[in-house]
Amino acid sequence: MKAQGITPILNVSDLPASLAWFDHLGWRTLWSYGEPPTFGAVGSGACEIFLCLDGQGGRGEGLGAWMSIWVTDVDEVHRRCQEQGLEVTWPPTDEPWGVREMHVRHPDGHVLRISHGLESDHDHPHPH
Repeated sequence: MKAQGITPILNVSDLPASLAWFDHLGWRTLWSYGEPPTFGAVGSGACEIFLCLDGQGGRGEGLGAWMSIWVTDVDEVHRRCQEQGLEVTWPPTDEPWGVREMHVRHPDGHVLRISHGLESDHDHPHPH
């Protein structure tokens, strides 16, 4: 097998609210499906995340998905999260495995682990 791409799917309790939450994070709504919508997608750069209303995957604090998202500037993302009132559960921290990272939690318990490499070119190593 040679994978061509991967798209995480998050189980959400409120699709419009989740689309708005990602908008506050700086992502854009790509599409939604159904009337009323029960499935949708958000995107940032070349990355996409699918959102499924009361369906695929699990959710809840301690049960939600964790995703590692690589960016060029963690501190810029942190500033936006603070401005938008999003729940930052781990502030930007230089970690011993060579990344600067922060965590932000979606209302359904999903955690986005947002990182950049500490090397000058911000390559991303494989963190723990």
